[in-house]
Amino acid sequence: MLLEKERELVANYGRRMSAEGLSNGTSGNLSIYDPETGLMALSPSGMHYFDIEPVDVVVLDLEGHVEAGTRKPSSEWALHAYLYRAKPDIRGVVHTHSPYCTTFAVLNEPIRAVHYAIGGAGTGEISCAPYCTFGTEELAERAVRFCGAGNAVLLGNHGIVCCGESLKKAYALAGDLEFTARLQYQARCIGTPRVLTEEEMTAALERFQTYGQQPEG
Repeated sequence: MLLEKERELVANYGRRMSAEGLSNGTSGNLSIYDPETGLMALSPSGMHYFDIEPVDVVVLDLEGHVEAGTRKPSSEWALHAYLYRAKPDIRGVVHTHSPYCTTFAVLNEPIRAVHYAIGGAGTGEISCAPYCTFGTEELAERAVRFCGAGNAVLLGNHGIVCCGESLKKAYALAGDLEFTARLQYQARCIGTPRVLTEEEMTAALERFQTYGQQPEG
């Protein structure tokens, strides 16, 4: 099966995304890009994640041509393709409708550095792209533009997109940003959150460069 390992991972992380409350029902989508073939494995359109098997995951190129799979690909295929083109180092993209991130997307407000966990995105603020109809290339273009050099962007009145050097890291970032957005929301319910300064975030971002287990050699 073409991109068998990647399709298995997409199916597995889709189930996690649903079980952990990052997206309800059939909402959201996720993908893995394989630079050797120039193809991405993308979740199918309109299927509940607990019903998706690896064979249901669609393989297509960055122009939207299906290379393997009988299912219709996610309507947001262009969103994934545009990010892979714009960010050659990324290998995974996760788009969710997680409640707290989407709350700020509905407000058309950024997620701010109320906690250093935002540093996983490589930036101190997650910008919000203006609303566009879902599944359009206009949405994909705006997502790339407002994402900038970071690894995440809010989609106005829609949700959030996270990317990373693997699907695992993109998914972890989606969780970290939902945590940060929840803190921002809760803090605003009882007062005014203190946002980390640019100097404080710069120091945190430097620490992120050596955080976790480093490869040997």
